[in-house]
Amino acid sequence: MPLPTRPIWRPLWLCAHLVWLSSTALAEPNQALPTTPFDVLITHGHLIDGTGSPWYSADIGIRAGRIAAIGALGDAKALQHIDAGGRVVAPGFIDMLGQSELTILVDPSVPSKIFQGITTEITGEGESVAPLSGAARTALHGALESFHLSADWTHFDGYFHRLEQQGLGINVGSYVGATTIREVVLGAEDRAPSSGELDRMRALVREAMEQGAMGLSTSLQYAPAPYASTEELIALAKEAAHYGGLYATHMRSEGDNLMAALDETFRIATEADIPVEIWHLKVAGKGNWGQMPRVIAKINEARAAGIDVAADTYGYTAWFNDMSAFIPPWAHEGGKTRLIERLKDPKSRARIKQEMNTQSATWDNEWLEIAGPDAILIGATQNPRLHDLQGQTIEQIAQARGTAPIDTLIDILIDDDAATACAVFGMSQEDVTLALTQPWVSIDNDSAGVSPTGLLGAAHPHPRAYGTFPRILRKYVREDHALTLEDAIRKFSALPAARLKLADRGVIKQGLWADLVIFDPDTITDRASFEDPNQLSVGMQWVLVNGIPVIAEGVASGARPGKVLRGPGYPVTSPREEAPNAGSSGKAAGK
Repeated sequence: MPLPTRPIWRPLWLCAHLVWLSSTALAEPNQALPTTPFDVLITHGHLIDGTGSPWYSADIGIRAGRIAAIGALGDAKALQHIDAGGRVVAPGFIDMLGQSELTILVDPSVPSKIFQGITTEITGEGESVAPLSGAARTALHGALESFHLSADWTHFDGYFHRLEQQGLGINVGSYVGATTIREVVLGAEDRAPSSGELDRMRALVREAMEQGAMGLSTSLQYAPAPYASTEELIALAKEAAHYGGLYATHMRSEGDNLMAALDETFRIATEADIPVEIWHLKVAGKGNWGQMPRVIAKINEARAAGIDVAADTYGYTAWFNDMSAFIPPWAHEGGKTRLIERLKDPKSRARIKQEMNTQSATWDNEWLEIAGPDAILIGATQNPRLHDLQGQTIEQIAQARGTAPIDTLIDILIDDDAATACAVFGMSQEDVTLALTQPWVSIDNDSAGVSPTGLLGAAHPHPRAYGTFPRILRKYVREDHALTLEDAIRKFSALPAARLKLADRGVIKQGLWADLVIFDPDTITDRASFEDPNQLSVGMQWVLVNGIPVIAEGVASGARPGKVLRGPGYPVTSPREEAPNAGSSGKAAGK
C-alpha cells in the first residue's frame, strides 16, 4: 500500500536500520550445531561484514538463499562446502548506477558485473526502460535494434516479468526516469507541460512507483531532459516521495555551473521532501580542477541543515557518455532526426560550432571543458562501418581525415545517427580521490553489464564496465591507502543498501539474503584499460547471489539466481520471499 505521508515513517525506518547495522558485529556464535544440513557452508573466512567494523573469523551457513547461521560451524553438515581459506568474505557489492536494462536481456549472466563482485545493480539514469510508449519507445528503438531485441512491455510490470521469466545472474532494480516520463507525454519538445500534461506525468510516476520503481531519476545534461524546469522536477519528485522513493540525479551541470546545479538539487530535495543521491559526483573540466573541496563543503552544509543528500562515484578520471552531449540542447529538440538535420544544415551547423566555442551559463559545454580533442576517445558506435574508430581519439581521427576536430566530431555523429558514446578525460585525480573518501559516498559502475565475447563484446566501453570495484580495491586501498579495506567494503555494501532501503541485503547478518563474495584482497585487480577494455577483472574466487554461486572457484557457473528488487511503493504480499531458482529455465532473452 502506498504511504500517504513521510515525516513519521522515514525517521523510524532510519533508526531501526541503524540499530540493525550496529547489531551485526555483535552476533554470537551458534550454541549448538543445526541438525538440518545447510545448503552451503562457508568455513575459515575472514568476515568483513559491511558495517565498517574490523574483520573477524567465522563460518557462514546458508539455507534457502539466506544466511541461516554465523559462528563456529565447521562440523555442521552441508550439501556444498566452501573453504574460504582465510580469504575475505564480504557482502556482495551493490552498483548504485548500472546501465544493464537492455544488455541483461542479451546475456543474463552479465560477466563484467559478477567478476567484479557485483551482486545487485540499480539502473535507470534519467531514461528508464519503462514506461514505454510514444517518443520514449522511439528513443529506445536504436538500442533495441543494435542488441537484436524487441520490447514486449509497456510498463515496469511487463519488463520485470520478462526478467523473472528469463532468469538473472544478479539482482536488479530500476528508477523511473523523468526524461522517459517527459518523452511519453511531451515527446522531445522544448516547452513546459500544461497542467493536464503535468497531471499525466505525475500519474505515470505514481504507477511506476506502485510497480516497483526505486524512485525518480534525472539526467539533466542530455536533451530533452534540460527542457524540464525545476518546478516540473519537484512536482514529479513529490510523487516518488509519497511512496518512500529516492531522487537520484545526474545534475544539470558537473562543470562550470556545478554550484548552481547543487543549489537546484537541494531545492528539489527540500521542496519535494525526498532523499537525494547525486550520481557520479565529479568536478568536470580542467578549468574547474581543485574545486572538489568546495563541492564537499557545500554538500556537508546541506546535510548539516537537514537535507538528506549523499553521492556515489566510480574512481576514474574520465567519464563516458553520449557524444551528442557536446551539441547545444536546442539542437536536440524534436529528437535525433531533427538533430541530424541540423548537423547537416550549413547554417545550423555554423551556429552549433559557434556555440560550442563560446562559454555558456545555460548548458554544460563539454567542448570547452576538455583540454583538447585528444581528450575524447570514441567508445561504442552503433553503425558497424564506424567500428574501426572505436578506441581512437577525435584528434587522431581528425588528423587521419584532414578535417578540423570539431567538424570530425559532428561528422561522426551524423554517420552514427547520433548514437556514438565516448570517454572524456576531464577530471583530476586529486578531485576524484577526495570525493571517493567521503563517508557518504558509495560506488557506481555507471556502465552496462557486458561480456568480452559475443554481441556485447563488439563495443569499446569505458574500462569501468569491467573494473570499477576491483580497481578501488587495488588502487585506492592496496596501493594508495586512501581507503581501508573495511571502509571500501562498507561503500560497496551497507552504505548503498541503507540508501536504497534494502533492509535484507548489504551486511553479513543472520536472516538476510546471502549475497556474498570471497576474494584475496592482496591479489584482486582490474585488467580493463582504455586501450583494451574488454577484459574481466580477476581475483573473485566465489560470488553468491541469494545463496547460489554465480562464480565458483573463479569460474562463472551460468546460474541465474538473481531477483528483481522492487522499491518501497510496491505492495508487499509476504514478509519473506521464496528462495531463488538456481537454474536458467524460462523464456530466453528476446532477440
